[in-house]
Amino acid sequence: IRRSSPAFFEQLVVELLASMGYGGSRAEAARAVGQTGDEGIDGIIDEDRLGLDSIYIQAKRWSDNPVRRTDIQQFVGALQGKRARKGVFITTSRFTDDAKQYVMNIDVKVVLIDGNRLAQLMIDHDVGVSTVARYDLKKIDSDYFYETSD
Repeated sequence: IRRSSPAFFEQLVVELLASMGYGGSRAEAARAVGQTGDEGIDGIIDEDRLGLDSIYIQAKRWSDNPVRRTDIQQFVGALQGKRARKGVFITTSRFTDDAKQYVMNIDVKVVLIDGNRLAQLMIDHDVGVSTVARYDLKKIDSDYFYETSD
C-alpha cells in the first residue's frame, strides 16, 4: 500500500468503508475526491443507504512519520469548513498519543485508523485479499438429541 499512488490509496480507503456497509452501492455512495485543492478531504461516503449524513475521509499514505495532533486539527478544520460532524482519518503509519488524546476531547466525531488496524479491516472485509480455502469444523449438537419427557 505504501508503494501505491496516493490516488490508489484514497480509492482503497473509500472501497474499504463501502465494503464495511456504509452507503448504498459503491458507485453512488462513495467518492474519492482527493486532489490538489481538496481542502483536506480525500473522500466522502454516505453513512447510510439514504444518504442522511456524510462521513468525510482523510487518507495519509505515510511510512515512517506518525500522524500528529496538528494533522488531526487541520482535518477537523476541514470538517468544520464542510459543516461536517463525522470524519475518518486513515493512515498506513501510526498516530501520536497527543493526536489520539485530541480526538477524545473534541465535539466532532473523528475515528482514527492506523496501519495495523487498516490491514486487519481489509482482511475482515475482503478488500485486497482473496480466500484460498475455507474449513468447517463441526461438533455434535447435544441439544438436538436431548429429549424432554412429558
